[in-house]
Amino acid sequence: MSLHPLVYADRREAGAALAAELKRYHGRGDVVVLALPRGGVPVAYEVAHALEAPLDVFVVRKLGLPGHRELALGAIASGGVRVLNQDVIGWYGVGRAEIEAAARIVVAAPVGAPHSCSELQELADEVVCAQAPRDFAAVGQFYADFEQTGDAEVCELLHEAAAAGAH
Repeated sequence: MSLHPLVYADRREAGAALAAELKRYHGRGDVVVLALPRGGVPVAYEVAHALEAPLDVFVVRKLGLPGHRELALGAIASGGVRVLNQDVIGWYGVGRAEIEAAARIVVAAPVGAPHSCSELQELADEVVCAQAPRDFAAVGQFYADFEQTGDAEVCELLHEAAAAGAH
């Protein structure tokens, strides 16, 4: 954790910084970059481009605190979280290697609250937070430009990423 966290110029710069943290995944055929719409798409676009990986979206709906809509108290996501029934695994003698061969989940973010980054360790195989500053209050404080990402930009970036993957 840095005492003087970096302020990103915008989401694309944050994505480039995050891609540098994830370069060990470059060129692997088993990597897919999932973006949280809308603001996460410019970040994920840069990661997908740098890693030469496909880009897709993972739809998440924030559950805002009543009276404070911008403060998330939770989220509902498409897909699901991997939950393992340890009894069944034990009954059928399924080994860890067999379970891990199905997929690996890496959660990555340009900046996050230290506590949140730590908690995600319980849900993912790997967590990469490029920055986890102690003075974290809100994501927007670490961007010079944190304007909302519009639907047109999201569509354009997803289209560009799909076109790049077709080559």
